[in-house]
Amino acid sequence: MRAATVLAVAAVLAACASGSGSAAGHRDIRVYGGVGTWVDLYDRHVLAHPEAAVDAMAARGVRTLFLETSNYQMDEDIERRAHVGRFIKAAHADGMAIVAWYVPSFANPARDQRRSLAAIRFRTAGGERFDSLALDIESSVVKAAGLRNARLLQLSRRLRAAAPADFALGAIVPSPRGIQRLSWYWPNFPFAQLAQTFDVFLPMSYFTYRTHVPAKSASYTRLNIELLREATGDPALPVHVIGGLARNASPAQVRQFVRAAHDRNALGLSLYDFADTTPAQWRELRPVAGR
Repeated sequence: MRAATVLAVAAVLAACASGSGSAAGHRDIRVYGGVGTWVDLYDRHVLAHPEAAVDAMAARGVRTLFLETSNYQMDEDIERRAHVGRFIKAAHADGMAIVAWYVPSFANPARDQRRSLAAIRFRTAGGERFDSLALDIESSVVKAAGLRNARLLQLSRRLRAAAPADFALGAIVPSPRGIQRLSWYWPNFPFAQLAQTFDVFLPMSYFTYRTHVPAKSASYTRLNIELLREATGDPALPVHVIGGLARNASPAQVRQFVRAAHDRNALGLSLYDFADTTPAQWRELRPVAGR
């Protein structure tokens, strides 16, 4: 089972390496493949030790680090700039990809655009950059869904126009099943329109919000991937599925999550977040790391 899983993921990576019909086909989306992990701006111990943290991730089979560079509540366009540069350098030295992520509010479009572009344009002293940017689309600060959607799509188009032609963009999106169940949260979420701009979708398929039963964790994961591909109209949509909160997930749930992601040909997968992922969970994730 483990060897077969590794081979299957390698095949998916090869098939999806140049993107899908959802966006430009020439962008390399392998940075979203295999096992990822997340670091946010509240993981202070992890942020304080970039090299040690990245080495620990690499030892656990992580292929991609998702690093939060800012959000709409922060003071700076890029928080902890010196440490960000160290994370990029350390990740690349360990053969890992590193993806910046930013949380827009849509209440201040100019700020959202500036901070997103700051991550895309960030360079270390040695000229290294992030391998991609993923936009974390979840804030409902703007209460009018129509205005929120309009500003989201405008931001998306502007980021695509400003980013290098070969630079992949990821869309971190709410759980499609969650949107169905809580229709008031984000009416008419523009999945199909976003697929015209973004190369990879990262659904927040947090099974730990829904169940503690491993089999149901798997079914929730499969359903979200299926609904997302249906909503975008792309049955081959590249998906990096984000599972439950690590601190609330049992190893058995993680095992079923991994199997479900594999069954639905997910490009990559991850738990949220690195600081909370346990050795037992890493053992369940490791078979699909492709390392």
